[in-house]
Amino acid sequence: MRLIRACLILPFLLLPAVAQEPESGPSNEKAQKTFKQAWEYLKQRNQQSALDSFKKADKQDGGHCTACQKQMVKYGTDLGDWKTAEIGAEELIASAKSDRDAALAHYGLALVFMDEGLQKHKDEYFTRTHEECMKAMPPSLKFPDAVLLDGRALAQLHQDDAAKNRFEQYLAMKPGDDANHQRVSRYVSRPELARARMAPPFSVTTTDGKVIAMDDLQGKVVLLDFWATWCEPCREAMPHIRNVAKKFQGQPLVVLSVSLDDDEQKWKAYIAKNEMTWPQYCDGGFTGPVARMFGVRAIPHTFTIDADGVLQEEHVGDASIEGKLSRPGAGRTELG
Repeated sequence: MRLIRACLILPFLLLPAVAQEPESGPSNEKAQKTFKQAWEYLKQRNQQSALDSFKKADKQDGGHCTACQKQMVKYGTDLGDWKTAEIGAEELIASAKSDRDAALAHYGLALVFMDEGLQKHKDEYFTRTHEECMKAMPPSLKFPDAVLLDGRALAQLHQDDAAKNRFEQYLAMKPGDDANHQRVSRYVSRPELARARMAPPFSVTTTDGKVIAMDDLQGKVVLLDFWATWCEPCREAMPHIRNVAKKFQGQPLVVLSVSLDDDEQKWKAYIAKNEMTWPQYCDGGFTGPVARMFGVRAIPHTFTIDADGVLQEEHVGDASIEGKLSRPGAGRTELG
């Protein structure tokens, strides 16, 4: 399955849904043209060609294109081109002009190694994550995200006491309303969760005005259903999802349908007409925050998340959902 990334990302890697070219780029004339073409590819949602062009522009600029390198890290990681992502991060480290820039660059490389380790299941990458996190935390700076990432890397290495110390350090640095606070508090008491394939800590407001947050659903199984009214297989799957919602009503199971419709009125009319009374949320398309968090690129797409928040099942284009769940027992729903 496609890697679902944890909630830690570099500030400079946050991009809008529609790519917008930054003001600065390479200084070399040829590199400028290649750089511009890379952004055109992004606007066409052709990430692989964009990555190739950012890499080429950086080379044409003699390895001095910071804007190129940031995109090499981002899209290299997204596409699993680890070598390109590592090169981009290493060049950012080499060009850093302040402790803050260096910390961000080392953190970026740590994230690359973390994702690479999760995909390849090799401890050497978690060790390298830890090493880069240490470099991202000079005495002159407080960097809570690097502390948390280091805790996760240590947990992956089964150094649970050291990981717990990092998680406690993070909680001391961040306020109680921090989005990660509840989850990290659980890591302190159960470090093994930090090496599990946890669902991203999303939070949505449904059509009836209720807020559903992943970390508030501890003790409940979640069936997350990505769909759209314009998707014929999704419409065919809808009665199955409705049967699940009805079958487990009153049980510790939450069915949440996340629509990728961009026409909110059409979506609302459809769910009303088809009596879709379980929690409904409209994410606005494949570039919506929840869809992007889960790496959804095709629908129907369902995820089953257990009572501890760990991802257990993922199905794309599968309309027969009800046979994959059994009635809850002992306070939780179990996979069938």
